[in-house]
Amino acid sequence: MSTLRIGWIGCGTHANEMLLPQLTRFEARIAALCDVDAGKLAATAARFGVAPADTTPDWRQLLARTDLDAVAIAAGPAAHFEIGMAAVARRLPVFIEKPPAPSAAEARQLAAAAAAAGVPVVVGFMKRYSTANRIAANLIHAGEFGRPASFLGQYMTAPTYFSGDPDYTGFYLHHCVHYFDLVPHLMGEVASVASRRHELAPGKLLLHVDFRFASGGIGTLVVGTHQSRGTPMEWWQVMADHRRVEVRNVHEVRYYRNPPFKFGDAAASLHDGEDTLVWEPNLTAAANEDHKGYFALLADFLAAVRGEPVSVPTAADGARAMALLEQALANQA
Repeated sequence: MSTLRIGWIGCGTHANEMLLPQLTRFEARIAALCDVDAGKLAATAARFGVAPADTTPDWRQLLARTDLDAVAIAAGPAAHFEIGMAAVARRLPVFIEKPPAPSAAEARQLAAAAAAAGVPVVVGFMKRYSTANRIAANLIHAGEFGRPASFLGQYMTAPTYFSGDPDYTGFYLHHCVHYFDLVPHLMGEVASVASRRHELAPGKLLLHVDFRFASGGIGTLVVGTHQSRGTPMEWWQVMADHRRVEVRNVHEVRYYRNPPFKFGDAAASLHDGEDTLVWEPNLTAAANEDHKGYFALLADFLAAVRGEPVSVPTAADGARAMALLEQALANQA
């Protein structure tokens, strides 16, 4: 298998701590590196072994190279859209961190361009790829689970995380958008969405998002900026008829079926097919786990670059998530 040559744009904390360390585990190398901040560019190049000659502050110069197999962008919504469009025009496969654009309209434009060019654009919705979420989603989509009837979940953060963002735009685009991809991934097509808002104090926002699904199912998502990041802040549950699956803190899966009561049964035991199943990772071997999902997400991106058939979150999925987010905010009480 030949080593893929990646042009990487964006050398911030997220790229350095979450994305690039995972990329180095594959048959891929950073052939070109770009950031407008000279200090971040030099530090990232030194950390990941990129020669100074292969660094540039100008993404247009990076895209002009003829030795790249793909481009990855982690530089903010406006850059994601502008550079993504240019990369698609160059017919280069693209990985774009979420959100793919500042607005649903621009995200749809990017999706249309990718479809017309036949270029894979993979959006960084890593929530689909978290090991626990993948297990739970596979249970939900299996025939025995039945039609999902409801979604209930919470995905919180702290006021300090978006403290420089008084209108909550960053909270919506960088935090909330994850679940506007994950919820329809689990539950199917969304028929309508609205939200209820409560601002406890400046910088401390609570939203209850109400979903109705084309299947007839319903859902509630709680998101907000008023919880400590030092505590578990993420949990979700999907229920069907006499079945439900839960994911707690992105690492524990519980699958509940319809067991009989155990009292009065002298031979009471646990039975496959009816009693509760629980999965959690071996945290003493953390290098072999993928709690957040970035490793599996990048694996699928690189497979898409090689032309292998993989199911990935596409630019069209990004446009859908952005549209649902905007609808929820527009239909707000």
